[in-house]
Amino acid sequence: MSTALANLVDERKDELKQLLSDLISFPTVSPPARNTSEIQKYIADYLEKLDFQTERWDVFPNDPNLVGMKKGTQSDTYNSLIINGHIDVAEVGDASGWSVPPFSLTEKGKHLYGRGVSDMKGAVACALFAAKLLHEEGIALKGDLQLQTVIGEEVGEAGTLSCIEKGYDADFALVVDGSNREIHGQGGVITGWVTVKSKQVYHDAMRAELNETGEGASAIEKMTKVIDSLRALEKEWAKTKEYPGFKKGTTTINPAVIEGGRHPAFVADECRLWITVHFYPNEDYREVANEVEEYLKQSVKDDSWFQENPLLFEWGGKSMIEDRGEIFPSAEVDPEYPAIKLLEQSHYAVEQETTSVSMSKTVTDAGWFDDAGIPTAIYGPGKLNEAHSVDEKIELEELIRFTKTLLTFIPAWCNVTKQ
Repeated sequence: MSTALANLVDERKDELKQLLSDLISFPTVSPPARNTSEIQKYIADYLEKLDFQTERWDVFPNDPNLVGMKKGTQSDTYNSLIINGHIDVAEVGDASGWSVPPFSLTEKGKHLYGRGVSDMKGAVACALFAAKLLHEEGIALKGDLQLQTVIGEEVGEAGTLSCIEKGYDADFALVVDGSNREIHGQGGVITGWVTVKSKQVYHDAMRAELNETGEGASAIEKMTKVIDSLRALEKEWAKTKEYPGFKKGTTTINPAVIEGGRHPAFVADECRLWITVHFYPNEDYREVANEVEEYLKQSVKDDSWFQENPLLFEWGGKSMIEDRGEIFPSAEVDPEYPAIKLLEQSHYAVEQETTSVSMSKTVTDAGWFDDAGIPTAIYGPGKLNEAHSVDEKIELEELIRFTKTLLTFIPAWCNVTKQ
Protein backbone atom coordinates (compact mmCIF):
# COMPACT_ATOMS: atom_id res chain seq x y z
CA MET A 1 0.00 0.00 0.00
CA SER A 2 1.33 3.39 -0.94
CA THR A 3 1.95 6.02 1.72
CA ALA A 4 -0.52 8.24 -0.13
CA LEU A 5 -3.27 5.65 0.19
CA ALA A 6 -2.54 5.14 3.88
CA ASN A 7 -2.66 8.88 4.41
CA LEU A 8 -6.06 8.99 2.69
CA VAL A 9 -7.51 6.68 5.35
CA ASP A 10 -6.25 8.99 8.09
CA GLU A 11 -7.40 12.13 6.29
CA ARG A 12 -10.88 10.74 5.64
CA LYS A 13 -11.50 8.92 8.90
CA ASP A 14 -14.58 11.07 9.48
CA GLU A 15 -16.03 9.55 6.33
CA LEU A 16 -15.43 6.08 7.76
CA LYS A 17 -17.13 7.12 11.00
CA GLN A 18 -20.12 8.48 9.10
CA LEU A 19 -20.44 5.28 7.12
CA LEU A 20 -20.40 3.25 10.33
CA SER A 21 -22.89 5.65 11.88
CA ASP A 22 -25.24 5.05 8.95
CA LEU A 23 -24.94 1.26 9.31
CA ILE A 24 -25.50 1.37 13.09
CA SER A 25 -28.67 3.43 12.62
CA PHE A 26 -30.41 0.43 11.04
CA PRO A 27 -31.70 -1.66 14.00
CA THR A 28 -31.05 -5.06 12.43
CA VAL A 29 -31.37 -7.02 15.65
CA SER A 30 -31.72 -10.77 15.40
CA PRO A 31 -33.92 -12.06 16.90
CA PRO A 32 -36.51 -11.00 15.88
CA ALA A 33 -34.76 -10.56 12.48
CA ARG A 34 -36.72 -9.95 9.22
CA ASN A 35 -35.47 -6.37 9.23
CA THR A 36 -32.49 -6.03 6.88
CA SER A 37 -34.02 -4.90 3.57
CA GLU A 38 -33.29 -1.22 4.19
CA ILE A 39 -29.65 -1.65 5.20
CA GLN A 40 -29.03 -3.96 2.25
CA LYS A 41 -30.48 -1.36 -0.11
CA TYR A 42 -28.20 1.26 1.45
CA ILE A 43 -25.15 -0.99 0.92
CA ALA A 44 -26.23 -1.91 -2.63
CA ASP A 45 -26.55 1.79 -3.54
CA TYR A 46 -23.10 2.41 -2.05
CA LEU A 47 -21.49 -0.41 -4.04
CA GLU A 48 -23.23 0.39 -7.30
CA LYS A 49 -21.68 3.87 -7.22
CA LEU A 50 -18.32 2.08 -7.14
CA ASP A 51 -19.16 0.05 -10.29
CA PHE A 52 -20.03 -3.14 -8.44
CA GLN A 53 -22.72 -5.35 -9.91
CA THR A 54 -25.10 -6.28 -7.10
CA GLU A 55 -27.57 -9.09 -6.49
CA ARG A 56 -30.07 -9.23 -3.65
CA TRP A 57 -32.40 -12.07 -2.78
CA ASP A 58 -34.58 -12.90 0.19
CA VAL A 59 -33.22 -15.70 2.33
CA PHE A 60 -36.26 -15.09 4.53
CA PRO A 61 -38.97 -12.47 3.99
CA ASN A 62 -37.50 -8.97 4.49
CA ASP A 63 -34.09 -10.52 5.16
CA PRO A 64 -32.12 -10.40 1.90
CA ASN A 65 -28.53 -11.30 1.25
CA LEU A 66 -26.46 -8.92 -0.86
CA VAL A 67 -23.47 -9.72 -3.05
CA GLY A 68 -21.52 -6.97 -4.79
CA MET A 69 -19.21 -8.15 -7.58
CA LYS A 70 -16.47 -6.18 -9.28
CA LYS A 71 -15.06 -8.25 -12.12
CA GLY A 72 -11.32 -8.19 -12.55
CA THR A 73 -9.62 -7.34 -15.81
CA GLN A 74 -8.18 -10.88 -16.09
CA SER A 75 -10.58 -12.94 -13.99
CA ASP A 76 -9.64 -16.31 -15.47
CA THR A 77 -6.00 -16.16 -14.48
CA TYR A 78 -5.82 -13.96 -11.37
CA ASN A 79 -6.92 -14.64 -7.80
CA SER A 80 -10.48 -13.87 -6.75
CA LEU A 81 -11.50 -12.76 -3.27
CA ILE A 82 -14.67 -12.85 -1.17
CA ILE A 83 -14.97 -10.45 1.77
CA ASN A 84 -17.86 -11.65 3.89
CA GLY A 85 -19.64 -10.03 6.83
CA HIS A 86 -23.02 -10.33 8.51
CA ILE A 87 -25.21 -7.26 8.96
CA ASP A 88 -27.52 -8.57 11.68
CA VAL A 89 -26.61 -7.68 15.25
CA ALA A 90 -27.28 -9.19 18.65
CA GLU A 91 -30.45 -8.19 20.46
CA VAL A 92 -30.18 -5.28 22.88
CA GLY A 93 -32.77 -6.31 25.46
CA ASP A 94 -33.35 -3.68 28.10
CA ALA A 95 -31.62 -0.59 26.70
CA SER A 96 -31.79 1.14 30.08
CA GLY A 97 -28.48 -0.51 30.96
CA TRP A 98 -26.74 1.33 28.13
CA SER A 99 -25.09 4.70 28.75
CA VAL A 100 -25.42 5.57 25.03
CA PRO A 101 -28.20 5.06 22.46
CA PRO A 102 -27.60 1.57 21.00
CA PHE A 103 -28.45 2.58 17.42
CA SER A 104 -26.75 5.95 17.31
CA LEU A 105 -22.97 6.01 16.94
CA THR A 106 -21.37 7.74 19.92
CA GLU A 107 -17.72 8.75 20.17
CA LYS A 108 -16.06 8.95 23.59
CA GLY A 109 -12.33 9.43 23.67
CA LYS A 110 -10.70 6.80 21.48
CA HIS A 111 -13.78 4.55 21.32
CA LEU A 112 -16.90 4.38 19.15
CA TYR A 113 -20.04 2.99 20.80
CA GLY A 114 -23.17 1.35 19.40
CA ARG A 115 -24.74 -2.04 18.78
CA GLY A 116 -22.70 -3.76 16.11
CA VAL A 117 -19.58 -1.56 16.12
CA SER A 118 -17.51 -4.62 17.09
CA ASP A 119 -19.82 -7.43 15.94
CA MET A 120 -19.58 -6.63 13.09
CA LYS A 121 -20.74 -3.49 11.30
CA GLY A 122 -17.40 -1.85 12.04
CA ALA A 123 -15.65 -4.41 9.83
CA VAL A 124 -18.32 -4.10 7.13
CA ALA A 125 -17.86 -0.32 7.11
CA CYS A 126 -14.10 -0.77 6.71
CA ALA A 127 -14.56 -3.14 3.76
CA LEU A 128 -16.96 -0.75 2.04
CA PHE A 129 -14.67 2.21 2.66
CA ALA A 130 -11.64 0.31 1.36
CA ALA A 131 -13.57 -0.56 -1.82
CA LYS A 132 -14.41 3.12 -2.26
CA LEU A 133 -10.81 4.27 -1.91
CA LEU A 134 -9.57 1.62 -4.34
CA HIS A 135 -12.18 2.76 -6.85
CA GLU A 136 -11.54 6.46 -6.45
CA GLU A 137 -7.77 6.03 -6.69
CA GLY A 138 -8.13 3.97 -9.85
CA ILE A 139 -6.36 0.90 -8.43
CA ALA A 140 -7.23 -1.83 -10.90
CA LEU A 141 -7.80 -5.44 -9.85
CA LYS A 142 -7.04 -8.27 -12.25
CA GLY A 143 -8.99 -10.80 -10.16
CA ASP A 144 -12.63 -10.59 -9.06
CA LEU A 145 -13.60 -8.90 -5.80
CA GLN A 146 -16.85 -9.86 -4.04
CA LEU A 147 -18.35 -8.13 -1.03
CA GLN A 148 -20.98 -10.26 0.67
CA THR A 149 -23.22 -8.80 3.37
CA VAL A 150 -25.28 -11.66 4.72
CA ILE A 151 -28.13 -12.11 7.15
CA GLY A 152 -28.84 -14.28 10.13
CA GLU A 153 -25.46 -15.18 11.58
CA GLU A 154 -26.57 -14.26 15.10
CA VAL A 155 -29.30 -16.91 15.12
CA GLY A 156 -27.69 -19.62 13.03
CA GLU A 157 -29.41 -18.60 9.82
CA ALA A 158 -27.31 -19.76 6.91
CA GLY A 159 -27.07 -16.55 4.90
CA THR A 160 -23.53 -17.42 3.83
CA LEU A 161 -24.62 -20.92 2.85
CA SER A 162 -27.25 -19.33 0.62
CA CYS A 163 -24.48 -17.42 -1.21
CA ILE A 164 -22.61 -20.68 -1.76
CA GLU A 165 -25.77 -22.43 -2.94
CA LYS A 166 -26.19 -19.66 -5.52
CA GLY A 167 -22.76 -20.48 -6.89
CA TYR A 168 -20.66 -17.64 -5.49
CA ASP A 169 -17.08 -18.86 -5.30
CA ALA A 170 -13.53 -17.50 -5.00
CA ASP A 171 -9.93 -18.52 -4.48
CA PHE A 172 -10.10 -17.20 -0.93
CA ALA A 173 -12.82 -16.02 1.45
CA LEU A 174 -12.03 -13.54 4.20
CA VAL A 175 -14.66 -13.45 6.95
CA VAL A 176 -14.12 -10.11 8.68
CA ASP A 177 -15.81 -11.03 11.96
CA GLY A 178 -14.12 -9.83 15.13
CA SER A 179 -10.82 -11.59 15.83
CA ASN A 180 -8.80 -8.76 17.38
CA ARG A 181 -6.99 -8.74 14.01
CA GLU A 182 -5.62 -12.23 14.52
CA ILE A 183 -6.02 -14.83 11.77
CA HIS A 184 -8.40 -17.50 13.01
CA GLY A 185 -9.86 -20.82 12.08
CA GLN A 186 -12.62 -22.29 14.19
CA GLY A 187 -14.22 -25.38 15.62
CA GLY A 188 -17.83 -26.11 14.77
CA VAL A 189 -21.24 -26.36 16.39
CA ILE A 190 -24.30 -28.39 15.55
CA THR A 191 -27.55 -28.61 17.48
CA GLY A 192 -29.80 -31.62 17.50
CA TRP A 193 -32.97 -33.08 18.96
CA VAL A 194 -32.94 -36.54 20.51
CA THR A 195 -36.45 -37.90 20.97
CA VAL A 196 -37.66 -40.79 23.13
CA LYS A 197 -41.15 -41.73 21.98
CA SER A 198 -43.37 -44.59 23.10
CA LYS A 199 -45.61 -46.32 20.60
CA GLN A 200 -48.15 -46.84 23.40
CA VAL A 201 -49.96 -44.25 25.51
CA TYR A 202 -51.03 -45.12 29.07
CA HIS A 203 -53.18 -43.54 31.75
CA ASP A 204 -51.34 -42.56 34.89
CA ALA A 205 -53.43 -45.11 36.84
CA MET A 206 -51.68 -47.86 34.85
CA ARG A 207 -48.25 -47.03 36.27
CA ALA A 208 -48.26 -49.68 39.01
CA GLU A 209 -49.21 -52.38 36.52
CA LEU A 210 -46.59 -51.20 34.06
CA ASN A 211 -43.95 -51.28 36.77
CA GLU A 212 -44.92 -54.87 37.51
CA THR A 213 -45.04 -56.15 33.94
CA GLY A 214 -42.34 -53.92 32.38
CA GLU A 215 -44.56 -53.50 29.30
CA GLY A 216 -44.50 -49.69 29.38
CA ALA A 217 -42.22 -46.92 30.49
CA SER A 218 -42.11 -43.19 31.00
CA ALA A 219 -40.28 -41.47 28.13
CA ILE A 220 -38.98 -38.92 30.63
CA GLU A 221 -37.42 -41.63 32.78
CA LYS A 222 -35.97 -43.29 29.69
CA MET A 223 -34.44 -39.98 28.64
CA THR A 224 -32.32 -40.00 31.81
CA LYS A 225 -30.41 -42.95 30.35
CA VAL A 226 -29.78 -40.96 27.18
CA ILE A 227 -28.49 -37.98 29.17
CA ASP A 228 -26.15 -40.22 31.16
CA SER A 229 -24.85 -41.71 27.90
CA LEU A 230 -24.23 -38.29 26.39
CA ARG A 231 -22.22 -37.32 29.44
CA ALA A 232 -20.18 -40.52 29.11
CA LEU A 233 -19.48 -39.75 25.44
CA GLU A 234 -18.44 -36.20 26.32
CA LYS A 235 -15.95 -37.59 28.86
CA GLU A 236 -14.65 -40.08 26.30
CA TRP A 237 -14.09 -37.31 23.75
CA ALA A 238 -12.20 -35.29 26.35
CA LYS A 239 -9.73 -38.16 26.68
CA THR A 240 -9.44 -39.24 23.05
CA LYS A 241 -9.77 -36.05 20.96
CA GLU A 242 -7.51 -33.03 20.71
CA TYR A 243 -6.56 -30.24 18.32
CA PRO A 244 -3.82 -27.59 18.47
CA GLY A 245 -5.07 -24.33 19.91
CA PHE A 246 -7.84 -25.93 21.97
CA LYS A 247 -7.61 -27.23 25.51
CA LYS A 248 -8.65 -30.83 26.08
CA GLY A 249 -12.36 -31.25 26.63
CA THR A 250 -13.45 -28.52 24.23
CA THR A 251 -15.55 -31.09 22.38
CA THR A 252 -18.70 -30.81 24.48
CA ILE A 253 -22.29 -32.04 24.42
CA ASN A 254 -24.62 -29.68 26.22
CA PRO A 255 -28.13 -30.95 27.13
CA ALA A 256 -29.63 -27.50 26.71
CA VAL A 257 -33.42 -27.89 26.67
CA ILE A 258 -35.76 -30.74 27.61
CA GLU A 259 -39.45 -31.07 26.75
CA GLY A 260 -41.68 -33.97 27.66
CA GLY A 261 -44.98 -35.34 28.84
CA ARG A 262 -48.57 -34.34 28.18
CA HIS A 263 -50.42 -34.05 31.48
CA PRO A 264 -50.24 -35.47 35.03
CA ALA A 265 -52.91 -38.02 34.09
CA PHE A 266 -50.63 -39.62 31.46
CA VAL A 267 -47.50 -41.68 31.63
CA ALA A 268 -45.15 -39.54 29.55
CA ASP A 269 -45.07 -41.02 26.05
CA GLU A 270 -42.61 -38.55 24.53
CA CYS A 271 -39.56 -36.62 25.68
CA ARG A 272 -37.34 -34.41 23.52
CA LEU A 273 -33.82 -33.26 24.37
CA TRP A 274 -32.18 -30.34 22.55
CA ILE A 275 -28.40 -30.68 22.56
CA THR A 276 -25.53 -28.47 21.42
CA VAL A 277 -22.39 -30.24 20.21
CA HIS A 278 -19.03 -28.49 19.84
CA PHE A 279 -16.34 -30.18 17.74
CA TYR A 280 -12.82 -29.57 16.49
CA PRO A 281 -11.72 -27.88 13.23
CA ASN A 282 -10.72 -31.18 11.61
CA GLU A 283 -14.15 -32.74 12.20
CA ASP A 284 -17.15 -32.69 9.88
CA TYR A 285 -20.53 -31.92 11.44
CA ARG A 286 -22.18 -34.81 9.57
CA GLU A 287 -19.70 -37.31 10.99
CA VAL A 288 -20.02 -35.84 14.48
CA ALA A 289 -23.81 -36.18 14.36
CA ASN A 290 -23.47 -39.77 13.19
CA GLU A 291 -20.98 -40.49 15.99
CA VAL A 292 -23.47 -39.27 18.61
CA GLU A 293 -26.29 -41.32 17.09
CA GLU A 294 -24.28 -44.53 16.95
CA TYR A 295 -23.03 -44.12 20.51
CA LEU A 296 -26.54 -43.60 21.88
CA LYS A 297 -27.92 -46.52 19.92
CA GLN A 298 -25.20 -48.75 21.32
CA SER A 299 -25.82 -47.47 24.85
CA VAL A 300 -29.45 -48.65 24.81
CA LYS A 301 -29.09 -51.79 22.69
CA ASP A 302 -29.61 -54.09 25.68
CA ASP A 303 -32.80 -52.32 26.75
CA SER A 304 -35.73 -54.22 25.22
CA TRP A 305 -38.01 -51.16 25.50
CA PHE A 306 -35.73 -49.20 23.17
CA GLN A 307 -35.81 -52.06 20.69
CA GLU A 308 -39.54 -51.50 20.37
CA ASN A 309 -39.28 -47.71 20.62
CA PRO A 310 -36.03 -46.64 18.91
CA LEU A 311 -34.46 -43.27 19.46
CA LEU A 312 -35.26 -40.53 16.95
CA PHE A 313 -32.80 -37.83 15.79
CA GLU A 314 -33.08 -34.46 14.08
CA TRP A 315 -29.92 -32.48 13.35
CA GLY A 316 -29.15 -28.88 12.52
CA GLY A 317 -31.31 -26.51 10.58
CA LYS A 318 -30.95 -23.30 8.60
CA SER A 319 -32.43 -21.05 11.27
CA MET A 320 -32.64 -21.09 15.04
CA ILE A 321 -35.82 -19.04 14.64
CA GLU A 322 -37.54 -21.13 11.97
CA ASP A 323 -36.11 -24.61 12.59
CA ARG A 324 -35.01 -24.47 16.23
CA GLY A 325 -31.64 -25.65 15.04
CA GLU A 326 -28.37 -24.48 13.56
CA ILE A 327 -25.10 -25.62 12.00
CA PHE A 328 -21.77 -23.85 12.09
CA PRO A 329 -19.26 -26.04 10.24
CA SER A 330 -15.66 -25.97 11.39
CA ALA A 331 -12.85 -24.26 9.47
CA GLU A 332 -9.21 -25.26 9.35
CA VAL A 333 -6.59 -22.70 8.32
CA ASP A 334 -3.54 -23.74 6.33
CA PRO A 335 -0.77 -21.38 7.49
CA GLU A 336 1.11 -22.02 4.25
CA TYR A 337 -1.75 -21.11 1.92
CA PRO A 338 -0.61 -18.10 -0.15
CA ALA A 339 -3.54 -15.90 0.93
CA ILE A 340 -2.75 -16.53 4.61
CA LYS A 341 0.92 -15.67 4.12
CA LEU A 342 -0.06 -12.53 2.23
CA LEU A 343 -2.56 -11.55 4.92
CA GLU A 344 0.17 -11.90 7.54
CA GLN A 345 2.45 -9.71 5.44
CA SER A 346 -0.30 -7.13 4.91
CA HIS A 347 -0.96 -6.98 8.65
CA TYR A 348 2.75 -6.49 9.36
CA ALA A 349 3.06 -3.78 6.72
CA VAL A 350 0.41 -1.73 8.57
CA GLU A 351 0.92 -2.71 12.20
CA GLN A 352 4.71 -3.19 12.17
CA GLU A 353 4.20 -6.31 14.26
CA THR A 354 3.23 -9.86 13.49
CA THR A 355 -0.19 -11.35 14.02
CA SER A 356 -0.92 -14.92 15.08
CA VAL A 357 -2.58 -17.74 13.18
CA SER A 358 -4.73 -19.46 15.79
CA MET A 359 -8.24 -20.59 16.61
CA SER A 360 -11.36 -18.64 17.48
CA LYS A 361 -13.11 -19.33 20.76
CA THR A 362 -16.44 -18.89 19.00
CA VAL A 363 -17.97 -19.73 15.63
CA THR A 364 -18.65 -17.66 12.53
CA ASP A 365 -19.79 -18.21 8.95
CA ALA A 366 -16.24 -19.12 7.90
CA GLY A 367 -17.08 -22.80 8.27
CA TRP A 368 -19.49 -22.69 5.34
CA PHE A 369 -16.64 -21.69 3.03
CA ASP A 370 -14.39 -24.45 4.36
CA ASP A 371 -17.24 -26.93 3.96
CA ALA A 372 -17.60 -25.83 0.31
CA GLY A 373 -13.87 -26.29 -0.34
CA ILE A 374 -13.07 -22.55 -0.42
CA PRO A 375 -9.93 -21.64 1.57
CA THR A 376 -10.94 -19.23 4.30
CA ALA A 377 -9.92 -17.40 7.44
CA ILE A 378 -11.45 -15.09 10.03
CA TYR A 379 -9.67 -11.75 10.35
CA GLY A 380 -11.37 -8.63 11.58
CA PRO A 381 -11.43 -5.80 14.10
CA GLY A 382 -13.14 -6.13 17.44
CA LYS A 383 -12.66 -8.19 20.57
CA LEU A 384 -14.87 -11.12 21.55
CA ASN A 385 -15.69 -9.61 24.95
CA GLU A 386 -17.31 -6.63 23.17
CA ALA A 387 -19.62 -8.77 21.03
CA HIS A 388 -23.21 -8.74 22.40
CA SER A 389 -22.14 -6.55 25.32
CA VAL A 390 -23.85 -3.57 26.90
CA ASP A 391 -22.19 -0.37 25.65
CA GLU A 392 -20.52 -2.30 22.83
CA LYS A 393 -17.45 -0.37 21.68
CA ILE A 394 -14.40 -0.41 19.42
CA GLU A 395 -11.38 1.84 19.02
CA LEU A 396 -11.49 4.10 15.98
CA GLU A 397 -7.77 3.50 15.47
CA GLU A 398 -8.44 -0.24 15.16
CA LEU A 399 -10.89 0.41 12.33
CA ILE A 400 -8.40 2.70 10.62
CA ARG A 401 -5.64 0.10 10.79
CA PHE A 402 -7.93 -2.66 9.61
CA THR A 403 -8.97 -0.56 6.61
CA LYS A 404 -5.31 0.00 5.76
CA THR A 405 -4.66 -3.74 5.97
CA LEU A 406 -7.54 -4.43 3.58
CA LEU A 407 -6.16 -1.80 1.20
CA THR A 408 -2.84 -3.65 1.30
CA PHE A 409 -4.23 -7.17 1.01
CA ILE A 410 -6.97 -6.77 -1.62
CA PRO A 411 -4.87 -5.49 -4.54
CA ALA A 412 -1.95 -7.73 -3.57
CA TRP A 413 -4.10 -10.89 -3.65
CA CYS A 414 -6.27 -9.99 -6.62
CA ASN A 415 -3.21 -9.11 -8.74
CA VAL A 416 -1.47 -12.46 -8.24
CA THR A 417 -1.94 -15.25 -10.76
CA LYS A 418 -3.91 -18.32 -9.72
CA GLN A 419 -1.91 -21.35 -8.67
